[in-house]
Amino acid sequence: MKGYWIILGSAVSDTEAQQEYGRLWGPIAEQYGAKLKVLDPAALVESHTSTRALAVEFDSYAQAKACYADPAYAEAKAMALRAYRREVLIIEGDLG
Repeated sequence: MKGYWIILGSAVSDTEAQQEYGRLWGPIAEQYGAKLKVLDPAALVESHTSTRALAVEFDSYAQAKACYADPAYAEAKAMALRAYRREVLIIEGDLG
């Protein structure tokens, strides 16, 4: 069964950090076969702080967890956390 990161985030406040995250994320995403899906912001029907919703799809739940725990992702994650506020859920299923 597939695995996903569901990311709820605020608007980007540090564009340089966001660009660095993108640069660091590219090879990691390729290594884990991750596919980014930007979700319709209208899906956030009850949110106090989030303005963006993203899903990152992996071939398996194990891959989703392994990617997040990968030391190579730690540096990228630090840039993401500098760029904007976010909450991340790692789930198993098939979002279609």
